[in-house]
Parts: sequence; C-alpha cells; structure tokens
Amino acid sequence: MSELRDAALRSRAWPFEEARRLLDRVRRNPPAKGHVLLETGYGPSGLPHIGTFGEVARTTMIRTAFEAIADIPARLVCFSDDLDGMRKVPDNVPHPEMLREHLQRPLTAVPDPFGTHASFGDHNNAMLRRFLDTFGFEYEFVSATDFYRSGRFDAVLLRAAERYDAIMAVMLKSLREERQQTYSCFLPIHPETGRVLYVPIRHVDPREGSVTFTDNRGREWTVPVTGGHCKLQWKPDFGARWAALDVDFEMYGKDHATNTPIYDAICEILGGRAPEHFVYELFLDQHGEKISKSKGNGLTIDEWLAYASRESLAHFMFQKPKTARRLHFDVIPRAEDDYHAHLRAFTGQEMAQRLDNPAWHIHAGRPPASRMVVPYSMLLNLASVVATPDPARLWAFIRRYAPEAGPASHPDLDAAVGHAVAYVRDFVLPARRFRAAGEREAAALADLAARLAHWEGVADPEALQAVVYAVGRDHGFEPMRDWFRALYEVLLGASEGPRFGGFVALYGIAETRALIARALAGELAA
Repeated sequence: MSELRDAALRSRAWPFEEARRLLDRVRRNPPAKGHVLLETGYGPSGLPHIGTFGEVARTTMIRTAFEAIADIPARLVCFSDDLDGMRKVPDNVPHPEMLREHLQRPLTAVPDPFGTHASFGDHNNAMLRRFLDTFGFEYEFVSATDFYRSGRFDAVLLRAAERYDAIMAVMLKSLREERQQTYSCFLPIHPETGRVLYVPIRHVDPREGSVTFTDNRGREWTVPVTGGHCKLQWKPDFGARWAALDVDFEMYGKDHATNTPIYDAICEILGGRAPEHFVYELFLDQHGEKISKSKGNGLTIDEWLAYASRESLAHFMFQKPKTARRLHFDVIPRAEDDYHAHLRAFTGQEMAQRLDNPAWHIHAGRPPASRMVVPYSMLLNLASVVATPDPARLWAFIRRYAPEAGPASHPDLDAAVGHAVAYVRDFVLPARRFRAAGEREAAALADLAARLAHWEGVADPEALQAVVYAVGRDHGFEPMRDWFRALYEVLLGASEGPRFGGFVALYGIAETRALIARALAGELAA
C-alpha cells in the first residue's frame, strides 16, 4: 500500500472520512455499472449562487479523496431540475412582468428575460456550467428536461406507475391531512397550456403507463407518465433519480435532512439502492438569513471573483461544512489569506499533514507554490492609505518591500493587487471612519514617529513590530490590543488591521511618519 493511500485511510479531513464511507459501500456491494457515481442537484429557478457552487466543489473534493484510496473509477453528474414549473418570479431578474405570464410552465419553456438563451432554464443552466468550467471541475451535466423527454427516465417512471400505492403510502405519512386529499407523486404537464399541474390524479393505469386527471376547466385528460408528459413531485423525484442513475453518493443542505428517509424509501421502492448522504449546514447572508436563489440575497460567484481568487472561494467551501456560516463580502479577505497560509505550509509538511491541509483538496493533491509575499489583508490596508489606489502604485510599494517580486513572476500576487484595489474602492473607502487620537494615544503616536525617524537599515517587519510594541508598553497600554486598535482607528479608519510592523515595512518608514503627522494634525479625522 502506498504512503499516500495509507495516510488517506487514516486522515481526519472530512473528504477522506466521506470517501472511506463510500469505499465501504463499494466493498459491501460492488456496483454493476463498474464505477461509483456521485451526484449534485441544482434547481434553476433562479440565478445560481455560491451555495450551488459549493455543492459541486465539496463533492469534487470527496471524489478526489475517493480516487486516492480506491481502485474503481468515479464519475460526477450535475443534475438540473429544469422541468420544474416556475412557481414564483425571482427578485433579481429583468422583465418580471413578462415572466409572470409563464408561471407554472417548465423552466425550459419560460422565455429568457436576459434574451441570451432559448429559455430561462437554459440561461441559468449555462451560468452554472460557466461557473463550474471556470473552476476546472470534471463533471457531466444532465438536464431533467432531456432526461424525461429522451426516454432515459421511462423505465423508472413506468415502475412508479406500477408501484404508485407504495410511493403514495410513504408520501402521505409526511403530509398534512388537507394536502393528502389532493396529493399525487405525478405532476401532469397540460397538453394545451404546457403548465405543470398540481391537481388530483383520478386514475393511474400501470398497464398503460398513464394518468388521468381533470383540469381547472373540468375537462378530463389522460397522458403517459413517460416522454416528458409528466414529472414527479420533487421529493419522489429525488429518490427516483437515484434509482434511475444508480447514484452512490449525494450531498445536500440541512433543509433536506428530514426528507432523507423519504428519498431513500422511494429509491428502494423503485428498485434502487439508497446512496450515501452528506448533509451540510446552510450559508447565511449578512443578516443571518438563509441565502436563496429567488431572493438573490447571497453572493454570486462573479461577485466573489471580483475581489479574490477562485482558490480562496474553494478554501471557504472546504472549511467546516457542517457549521452554518455567514457568506458575505467581509469573509473574502480572510479566506484569501488563509488559503495562502495553508499553501505555504504544505511544502514542509509530512504526508499525513498534507492530506489534512485544505490545499491538497483544493488542488487535487498537486498544490502550487504560493507567491504571495504580501498578505491580502496588508494589500487592503496599503490600498486604503494610498491617495489614488491603483495596481501600479501598489506595485511601487511592493517592489521596494520585495525587490524580487513582479507581476510576471508573482501572478497570484498581481491578481491579488487588482482584487485589493477593487475591494478597497467598493467596501473599505465608503466605510472607513477615522477618529482623533486621545491624549495618551497622541503622545504614543508622536513617540512612534520619533523612534521611526531614527530607524537605520532594512525595514524588517519583525523588528518594526517590536518597536511598535515597545511604544505601546512604554505608554502604559494594557491590554496591548487597545494600542493596536488605536493605530487602526486613528491611522487607517478601521477597527481591525494588519501586523503594524509589517505595514510600516511595506508602506515605508517616511510614509508612515507622514501618516502619523497628518493624523495628529487632525487631517484624517476631518
């Protein structure tokens, strides 16, 4: 057994824990299809948000971990439920009046309000695939519209008609009495209006594979359950899809957790074997509310990528998947710096430590070297004090601090410089609030400026940090964090900031003394 596989079988990283569960499943009952199938589901009722991306990213991490410990190949399918009827108009799309005319029609039959694709479903599917392709994920995309209409789902749909009573017995136990009176696992698509109908089914004919219903005008219709003439309600659809594709693993959010027994039971009724599951906690917006595609209250992938790297987003997804976490713009800087901290640590780690390192999972076991000689948080503070922040000005400071660095040789740093300028422009400058220094703080700042005036030699970050610390100690700051908070609030207009010695080394000793002079003159607070 290789060193990698041996360490992977003992790793505490959550992707390896899930991979080992999947391997146990394969050993107990090897799949007849000759591979392991992992699936993610996507409801294209609104523009895809980062939570959708996270499902694919995390499942990919499990797939990579599985391939490190198993000899059987693994596939990943991204399934879009685009035959679902549009139940409401999202808040964040153009031409909502036009869309209201198409409520309850399948998403792939609703016109695209953006005018770029054949349907709203096609538009949202294309956005998702573009996002996934940007990150280099290896996946197969499946559209529910194609799945139903091509006949790939027909065998399971006919089985659902044959075992209708068993499926209904599972479903009815989970419904309120009023809902039980009208519920059916089949949703016919009206032959004339094309709308997905939530109507009672008068008769299911298992021999003919058809359902009979009455529409809202009192007319009776009989349609096949196959060929895209019906779709399954979303809970039965989950289990039926597992049975049809022979899915071995699927993860989903905590809001689905109570439905897991229903999904499993229906999968088994339809002749399948329930897959392994992973339930993750939900992402929250800045107000602590669940992010939603229809509300548009979560970050989009494009918004994150405007301010930080793709890898920082993957790092955010790796961390604590079973803990509810805020997903807002203010988490981006730390995600970028944490990613590079793990990347730098990777080189000197033993195999077991590497497999617990997020960098291994983000880069499928082959992480590159970090070239971020300046932390992202430091770039933000630098950009916030430069009069007219732009990448060229920031690079002038960086080259003085790290002469060997340049845009060509340090592309990750160059990208971070551009991201930092954008982040400072959009979030830091509008929110910063300088305050005047108190009497003791002013004396300490003047002392710091005086000590910096006598500095000789290289601007070493650690040595400068020692000077800053000594000034705070000599002026009686206790706890010491009160001194550093004063530095941030008086000089940077923020309540938090970088290691100040590192900031002085990057910004420059003369420039820092000038910044202190402006603060003591009242120019910054004014």
